[in-house]
Amino acid sequence: MTSLPENYTKRMKEQLGNSYNFFIASYNKTSVKSLRLNRSKILPVNYAHMSRISTGCDNPENVDWCPSGYYYEDSEPGKCVLHEAGAYYIQEASAMLPVTLLDVNDSGQRVLDLCAAPGGKSTQIADLMMGRGILVANEIIPSRASVLSENIERMGVANALVVNEEPAALSGRFPGYFDRILVDAPCSGEGMFRKHPEAALQWSSDNVTMCAARQDMILDCAARMLADGGRIVYSTCTFSPEEDEGAVDRFISRHPGFTVRDMHRIYPHTHKGEGHFAAVLMKTTDAENIGSSSDSTSKPKSGDALSSFKIPRERITLLNDFLVSTLSPGCKYRNLAADNPGRLLAFGDSIYYTPESMPDIKGLKVLRAGLKLGSFKKMRFEPDHALSHALQYEDAICAVNLDADSEDAKKYVTGLTLSCDANIKGWCLVCTEGLGLGWGKASGGVVKNHYPRGLRRQ
Repeated sequence: MTSLPENYTKRMKEQLGNSYNFFIASYNKTSVKSLRLNRSKILPVNYAHMSRISTGCDNPENVDWCPSGYYYEDSEPGKCVLHEAGAYYIQEASAMLPVTLLDVNDSGQRVLDLCAAPGGKSTQIADLMMGRGILVANEIIPSRASVLSENIERMGVANALVVNEEPAALSGRFPGYFDRILVDAPCSGEGMFRKHPEAALQWSSDNVTMCAARQDMILDCAARMLADGGRIVYSTCTFSPEEDEGAVDRFISRHPGFTVRDMHRIYPHTHKGEGHFAAVLMKTTDAENIGSSSDSTSKPKSGDALSSFKIPRERITLLNDFLVSTLSPGCKYRNLAADNPGRLLAFGDSIYYTPESMPDIKGLKVLRAGLKLGSFKKMRFEPDHALSHALQYEDAICAVNLDADSEDAKKYVTGLTLSCDANIKGWCLVCTEGLGLGWGKASGGVVKNHYPRGLRRQ
């Protein structure tokens, strides 16, 4: 059983009363395992098939609060090639609840995930947005922001702006800008003691108080960035009332223009998951910016947001030639260079296809500005790994489709070459179960491997 701090168990006895014994007994049980299918990649007709492959169960059990979430027991989905293709995200079941409460859809919303790493909730949000609107995924710690960016890429998210900023810096740039904001705040982590017993060794009452103060600051920044009529979902993976209901009460006292729509607690003895808390905060008035020096001119502009990142015409021609010669006529990215050149953005030799209504990003620490299409090398264009993950088998003129459990699929992610039809030549999309896995270049019946070296399995 996990060794728990005495002050923690004392408080939990007071907090839970007669149900405390059931709660403490849950620490003798094994943590449940779960994953979430990437429905933006998987067609509804394939949900059952993909859920069976990913979980290793014929009839996997659904997570009650997330239709795309499934429990698994004995399988190791992280080792399956489908994981590399972004078919699913291994995510704790309770952590799927906050995004469900965020009320995100594909109507073109502006959404902010303020504390986003490692990316489970950001990619869940993106799944619901279906490529529409803009998702700003922020992480304050640079190393964690890099992991966030990698997961955004793996899951094939094309409409995300990944940034590495302080919440206060963002609140000064985006007053009243977002329709939805998720604040999955750094916390004392009490809800994860069963899954990560080492976290209990770092717990202290002083740390709870410190976390609560930091959560207040982050929520205040989020409040300033929310549009009138929007909603914030505040969540933690702790049981501490000071960080949960107390944080909500303090927030409402500071921000009278907000109301509490709903609050939820998940305990490991009452639900099939680890500990979690989530609250829905609705903004009913625009009181946050009344009397402030900010006005409409200070809000991010989208019309000329990319003017500082213009791309030479000859490079747009190279990109267009690649897209037309490589992607199928029905692929939504085939004509983007010709039809939407205003959404193309250059970072050095790299080129991105930006989200709808892209804000001005000048001065922000940006890790990813939408979908990275590729890079220019001398007088040629080379596609990026991120583009392959935004595609499926039918999107490419030349493609190879591998079974997820095949030896060829395992060989490909280690960097080895593949055999192919001798008639296939040029850039080739390598897929597994129809999902883009990476690029190769075909010639003479062999596909030269272009899977990124840093991602290759040993």
